[in-house]
Amino acid sequence: MEACGSTHYWSRVIARSGDEVKAIAPQFLTPYRKGNKNDYNDAETIAESSQRENMRFVPLKLLEQQDIQMLHRIREISLKYSSIK
Repeated sequence: MEACGSTHYWSRVIARSGDEVKAIAPQFLTPYRKGNKNDYNDAETIAESSQRENMRFVPLKLLEQQDIQMLHRIREISLKYSSIK
């Protein structure tokens, strides 16, 4: 699948059914896209690019990893806005 904001959630849902899940960053898909970005072309692009030997995949995160990342971002934002006062 093409990596997006909900990739990690959906990868966990799909993996529970026993399927193998791989996510590809959008910037790695662009060279393989033919024509405009639409559902059909996206599916064709993902299918073609996933077959490439040198394709790099996004490491999928566990729920706990996403929780920790969220805490770090909240701290970063709160530090940014606390220095504005």
